[in-house]
Amino acid sequence: ARYVLNVHARWERPDEDAACIAWARDFFRATERFATGGVYVNFLTDDETARIGAAYGPNYARLAQIKRTYDPQNLFSTNQNIAPAS
Repeated sequence: ARYVLNVHARWERPDEDAACIAWARDFFRATERFATGGVYVNFLTDDETARIGAAYGPNYARLAQIKRTYDPQNLFSTNQNIAPAS
C-alpha cells in the first residue's frame, strides 16, 4: 500500500521559527528514502520550487509547453507555479 506523509509543524512563539522549521526539514529528510519520489503539489512550501516538477512527473515538460502557449507572461503564478517553457 502507498501512503501520503505530510510533515506539518506548528508552534506559537516566533523565536522558535528556526528550530521548528529545522526539525520539520530534518524529519522530512529522514523519511524521504521511503518515498516514491513524487509530491502532492499543495503540500509544497514557497521555498520548494525545485520540487514542483515531481508533482507532475513526466507531464511537467508538456505542461510547461502549454503554459508557454497560453500564459507566456506567467500571469497565473500565485500558486505552486509551472513556469512557461523557455
